[in-house]
Amino acid sequence: MLAEDGIVLDAGTGIYRLAPLIKTDSIDILISHAHLDHIAGLTFLLNVLFQRPVSLLRIWGEAAKLAAIKTHLFNEAIFPVPLRANWHPIDDLASFTVGVGSVSDASKTSKAFPVVVDWRHQDHPGGSVAYRLRWQEPEKTLIYATDTVGDQSEETRTWMHGADLLMHECYFRDHEHEWAIKTGHCWTTRAAQIAKAARVKKLLLTHINPLALGVDPVEIDKARAIFPASHVATDNVSVEF
Repeated sequence: MLAEDGIVLDAGTGIYRLAPLIKTDSIDILISHAHLDHIAGLTFLLNVLFQRPVSLLRIWGEAAKLAAIKTHLFNEAIFPVPLRANWHPIDDLASFTVGVGSVSDASKTSKAFPVVVDWRHQDHPGGSVAYRLRWQEPEKTLIYATDTVGDQSEETRTWMHGADLLMHECYFRDHEHEWAIKTGHCWTTRAAQIAKAARVKKLLLTHINPLALGVDPVEIDKARAIFPASHVATDNVSVEF
């Protein structure tokens, strides 16, 4: 969650933690794809928003993915209470704005600027998208690239270039890279190589395999040997960028 702007990246089960973190009167959720571990938390929002109501909830993603969520996850036989949200397909949008500066009452927060978002398709079973979020003041950029085998193309490298923070998935360790390719996920060395090639300022490895036991589930030293500013996301971690 980007609490100051009311932006949430995907909707996994961790959303149960959201209520005390909400600082805004609006919430924007960016959905990378519709696999259950990225959308199940949408069903938790009734409890979350009962604890901490907001005036506006917007959910962004590809049209087919949003339709699947509404048709299946919120099927009356599965979840009989409708979620009061505005659903926004991104398919025809080169970019869009989210955050407190983009809501109708933004004038109440005179210093608020909207966050500009654009996106790219990624290689993952069923498809996923990466998001690039750009702030105007202070000027900074965040790339959120989860559920991807890791795109090393020049086009993507240019798109990521110079980002202040790259949040990149790292589901597998290096010795499991064949499984990563088969399942559309990334591994430690490749994620670090992407960060180095794009010349980002900081890499945060996310979407870690929950079955990877031990204190070092991604073998972080291998990432830091390639890109020293590599870090591993953990529960409740706060990251400055």
